[in-house]
Amino acid sequence: MVKTVPAFFIARREGTLPSAMVTITTRYDGNKKCSLVHPEGATLRTDAPKDIGGDASAFSPTDLVAAGLAACIVTTMAMFAERHGLKLDGASASVEKHMSQPPAPRRIARLPVVVTLSASVPAEMRPRIEAAGNACPVHASLHPEVDAPITYLYT
Repeated sequence: MVKTVPAFFIARREGTLPSAMVTITTRYDGNKKCSLVHPEGATLRTDAPKDIGGDASAFSPTDLVAAGLAACIVTTMAMFAERHGLKLDGASASVEKHMSQPPAPRRIARLPVVVTLSASVPAEMRPRIEAAGNACPVHASLHPEVDAPITYLYT
């Protein structure tokens, strides 16, 4: 069987990838809300949580960090799986965001993630798929003081 290598991985290996920089613009709309625009056109709104005066009508910026972590883990695993002829359709992740408590400065303290995958994922591939999830760029970018354990379940 001949394996096809996606163009992205060839470009990365050859050093011909376009810039990995993305500029996201943010506009403060008032009342603790912001509008964010991705260069490809996607938009998001943020709002402060209720406990600090927002009305929680949208994800807070720290919610986006938590959501980004979960999405990154699942996406990174799926990309690895696809390169090995597997599909992870239906895989899911949940993340709990725990903020630090006073008197500590307000920050994300803990982001435990539970990833749920199909029991049909071959047992011999599970450690490699989990290693891919553990290596996601968002997880690698978190401050070392943020406790972000990842648990994998196969159901």
